[in-house]
Amino acid sequence: MDYLTSLRVFCTVVEAKSFARAADILGLSPPVVSRAIAGLEQRLGSRLFNRTTRQISLTETAERFFSDCSRLLDELQAMEERAGNRSSEATGLLRLVAHTTVMMNRYAPLIADFRRAHPHVRLDVTLTERPVDLVGEGYDLAIVLPFMLTTDTVVTRQLEIIPQVLVASPAYLETHPAPRHPSELVDHAFVAISSSIRKPSLTFRIGGEEVLVPLNYDISSNSAVFNREMVVQGFGIGVLPSALIEREVEAARLVRLLDAYELIGAVTDIRLAYSTRALLPAKVRAFVEHAVRFCAEQPYVLGESIRAPLPQN
Repeated sequence: MDYLTSLRVFCTVVEAKSFARAADILGLSPPVVSRAIAGLEQRLGSRLFNRTTRQISLTETAERFFSDCSRLLDELQAMEERAGNRSSEATGLLRLVAHTTVMMNRYAPLIADFRRAHPHVRLDVTLTERPVDLVGEGYDLAIVLPFMLTTDTVVTRQLEIIPQVLVASPAYLETHPAPRHPSELVDHAFVAISSSIRKPSLTFRIGGEEVLVPLNYDISSNSAVFNREMVVQGFGIGVLPSALIEREVEAARLVRLLDAYELIGAVTDIRLAYSTRALLPAKVRAFVEHAVRFCAEQPYVLGESIRAPLPQN
């Protein structure tokens, strides 16, 4: 097997996280894939994978090598596309990682719409709410909240900003009178987002001044959906994305609080992230363009008004 093909085999094993799955993707037998990796290891003089009977993991050498190798292969692919006038054709496997709540409550239709528009692109979608290393873990793209990015060496593009609001259940308000002023929040219990994601405090602008209100809470999590359910059950006030609580408010399962006061910085910032490679593969470029267009054409409906598309950055 030639060196370039071995590099493609290596990158596929990393992306598929399995020798067997990589063999299926490439149409090769598992022994051929194993020999290709063994040949690379011999050439580099270093082990690339730690192997067990059930899984594989990358060595430090492999992590460094994958970044350079994938960039090289993408640039070669772009050269071939330009030479063959195929730069606009999106093909191949697109590995996407996305925030679970955001994907399931907003962007599943985007994925379906993209797949219909680009039938030659295969999709491998991973859902998570933890920080991710976009390059190190072998993802092409991410739909994430800012806290999920472990490095600032990737390109981010804002898709949407969803405002957050204070809500409580009628059951909670029966025993805890609704606050009429932000200063009264210190007497209330909250269901909070984990402090590793967001500081347990709120900032209001009152009379031209910023007022900081610390949150008292006994329940916190990294999931806005879980927090919403705890708030519905009456465990305290929640600070949740407006799009996530609209149905509950309409059904009177939740009540909005302190809408007359300006809450500073309480937004869900949804971003598209991808590698800083100079030449984007056609499949990545196609998804970026499709996602931006999708969000402009189908913005969230907030109350009776439709929010205007965000400026691109």
